[in-house]
Amino acid sequence: MKRTRTSATFLFLLFLSVSGYAQRIKLMEGNLSALKGQKSINTEFVYDNMKVGKFDKEEEYVSSKKEELNKKEAGKGDKWSQDWVDDRKEQFEPKFNELFEKSSEIDAGPKTDAKYTLIFKTTFTEPGFNVGVWRKNAEINGEVWIVETANKNNVIAKISIQKALGRTFGGYDFDTGGRISEAYADAGKALGKFIRSES
Repeated sequence: MKRTRTSATFLFLLFLSVSGYAQRIKLMEGNLSALKGQKSINTEFVYDNMKVGKFDKEEEYVSSKKEELNKKEAGKGDKWSQDWVDDRKEQFEPKFNELFEKSSEIDAGPKTDAKYTLIFKTTFTEPGFNVGVWRKNAEINGEVWIVETANKNNVIAKISIQKALGRTFGGYDFDTGGRISEAYADAGKALGKFIRSES
């Protein structure tokens, strides 16, 4: 009995350490006090100069994956490359906004009348994979800039987000867009909590 209890305690502590390490958020510049009392925030997303997996340039990854899929089935790679772009507006950004709202209690989305704008700049994407017996979580890194909406050169704060993970329970995450959207949900949730605690 004592051995079982010790094993359970060890596993619980291991889970806590892994969970704590899974995502790191750091205020790099400025402060978040300006967001105190704000009811809404405008959100924008930037994917320029993003690294993907082992590729230094997103274009190289997309070209390689598109060619690979088209060899397997004509047109499959073309559809995939279009989905790669469309998923941003259809899945990633809504997921981020939804979870950010829940954890920060600030309405988020295209809100140009909001005093401040949150610009999420994705710097790295690991698409992950799921081939049934072998899988890898999706993951994103990014930099968040909080700026004044009327004057975006006025940067209020810069925040670094590392290792936001795209995990789905049950393992049914065979779709690339679905996996990555969960990483944006993870980032939105964690960032919302961080801003709420720091503002």
